[in-house]
Amino acid sequence: MQRFAAFVMRHRIWVAVAWVAVTVVGVLMAPHVSGRLKSGTTISAASYTANQALQKEYGGVAARPSVLVVGLPHGTTVDSPTVKAGLAAADRVAASLPQVRDLSYANTGDRSLVGTGGTSTLVMVYPPRMGDPVPQQVTDAMGSAISHAVPGATVQVTGVEQLSSGGGGSGGSVLSEILVGIGLALIVLAWVFGSALAVLPLISAIISVLTMQLAIWGLTYATSIAINPSVQFIVALLGLGLSVDYALLLVNRWREERDAGADNKQAVLRSLHKAGHSVAFSALIASLGLFALMVVPVSFLQGVGMSGLFIPSIAALVALTVVPLLLATAGPRMDRIRLRKRKNTGPGTMWTNTAKAIVKRPKIAAAAGAAILGALCAFGLTINMNQPAVTSLSPTSPAQRALVALQNDGFPTGVLTSAPIELPAGTDPAATAATLRALPSMHGILVADTPAWHHTGSSVVMGLPKTEVGTSHAGSVVADLRAAAPHDALIGGEDVQNTDVTHIMTQWLPVLLAVVALVTFVLLARGMRSLLLPAKAVALNVFSVGAAYGILVLVWQLGYGSNALWGIPATGSISPLVPMLLFGFLFGVSMDYEVFILARVRESFDRTGDTNGAVVEGISRTGRLVTSAALILFLALLSLSSAPDVTVKMMATGMAAGVLIDAVVVRTLLTPALVVLFGKANWYLPAWAAKALWIKPAAPVERPDLDDHDDDLLDRTGALPQLRA
Repeated sequence: MQRFAAFVMRHRIWVAVAWVAVTVVGVLMAPHVSGRLKSGTTISAASYTANQALQKEYGGVAARPSVLVVGLPHGTTVDSPTVKAGLAAADRVAASLPQVRDLSYANTGDRSLVGTGGTSTLVMVYPPRMGDPVPQQVTDAMGSAISHAVPGATVQVTGVEQLSSGGGGSGGSVLSEILVGIGLALIVLAWVFGSALAVLPLISAIISVLTMQLAIWGLTYATSIAINPSVQFIVALLGLGLSVDYALLLVNRWREERDAGADNKQAVLRSLHKAGHSVAFSALIASLGLFALMVVPVSFLQGVGMSGLFIPSIAALVALTVVPLLLATAGPRMDRIRLRKRKNTGPGTMWTNTAKAIVKRPKIAAAAGAAILGALCAFGLTINMNQPAVTSLSPTSPAQRALVALQNDGFPTGVLTSAPIELPAGTDPAATAATLRALPSMHGILVADTPAWHHTGSSVVMGLPKTEVGTSHAGSVVADLRAAAPHDALIGGEDVQNTDVTHIMTQWLPVLLAVVALVTFVLLARGMRSLLLPAKAVALNVFSVGAAYGILVLVWQLGYGSNALWGIPATGSISPLVPMLLFGFLFGVSMDYEVFILARVRESFDRTGDTNGAVVEGISRTGRLVTSAALILFLALLSLSSAPDVTVKMMATGMAAGVLIDAVVVRTLLTPALVVLFGKANWYLPAWAAKALWIKPAAPVERPDLDDHDDDLLDRTGALPQLRA
């Protein structure tokens, strides 16, 4: 790191020019990145094969439909001539649009589309492509056709897509929510630094995120894995958090060195040398933790994992180059622009007292932390990974009111998750439909006698389940259809595919945990020259993620928060993507906090040989940084919870709560308490383990006379310069 620091300072003009160029290109290219991203998920499952075949032959019939809920005026029924004419007019509107298909009582004659008493009916409308919603202008035109032919009729629109997006209601975009998060981050940073230095971490974050967008753009050309548009959101969010973390650490260490009497150049070099190793090491672990998502055979997660390989790396590279350059050129002047009275960078009184209390009563601290984590993890074990029920989506939107009308007319909510069944040539659609209608899990099977649903080599019938496919209420719908349909039929549907995705994720989650835990343990063991410390770190990370799952269960699955905060009733389940992404995100961020704290503890121990004193110094020096970094990320995530999409709300809630629990309960309570309880065992590394890890065993350094500047001597003793913060 010394050579790297010297290189950066020696070539600072060229380094600055390079980052300015990258930033400018990033600004110019950022709007075009989304055009290279592809929605949808690729998996190895029968439902995915079916949906691909259906898309090729029949457009988006596997998509979630937009459902027109038609209320008929008094004195009319679906068999009234004017109603038939109105429905036929709506059918003609759909038929006039390329690849748009619909199913109604007019083109199927099926009573499963007729409400109680015959005074209401449904029209199922399918988009040109799976993954795209039906354009609102299409449903508006179809509704107008019905209203024109049937005066007094009411037409409302609902569907899973409309409910998930707020039913067309207003809601902040991801970009606007992130901008709000950046604003909140600036407030916290201003409080932490009390000077214009507060803008440095945000400058680093902006450059990092723009560079990451360029990396995503390049990745779309370098790999055959489809990168989902949601990756942009994940990159922006995680890039913001990690960039601020790394910059906070460097700027704070620079201030410490300045307060200790170093001139500006020395302070920059020493902050890079001492804190830079922690930043680089933390980024390596976070990158590999996210990259481990590649083991899950779901393209969306593999895209996140591929992107995750460079998110922490870019954040670290920017922090280790841009922040030192800014500090070297403008640091002292920025620090003189006061926002509040300047506090010394020495150990904080509150955190020193907290650390002393933990050292004095480590068993009580460990028991308290374990009790909190244990209770939350117990709830986390009950997590139900399925799509949320439609009744819990967008409770105040027009789409939800249409859903209520649909239910009041006697229709089950399962009709919103229809399942197309493609039959090969020679199979009688009417006979197959009659067989499938007999299934107790089916509300109806629709057969349209129009060319749009019948081709030369195949035909499609549409299954309307009683319960919502893909949710915890789905029951045996998918299994029943697969058992009763002809053996060569293809059973598709977006929610059927989601069921298979959930099954794959549930199977692979333990594998992901094992892979990440093993890789992290090996890297930490090499860096910390210990077996116990990395084992503790990995275990606490797993429990931290489990606690975040527990928060998700309490707030969303059981509804002890979703109803009070957003007016959304208990979902009964958690979208399966959320636990997976939460794991990758929290494992990376929480390992940052672990490395920052233990690096400072190890540095103090190497200097004094006193474990308890090292814990006090480590917590007193890093407690404010860790909690400030966590608070910034917490506020940024909290701002995202106002997004209309329930899945985004879940993700924001779980990540925000997980970050706060990890920083407060795990890193500043359990971590120091366990280090105190373990004592000398923390630093034990047997010869056989050192050999297996390809490192030399090192005895603890007990040199109280050794000062902070004897770095070469520390290196020769085998201590851990790479883990100093």
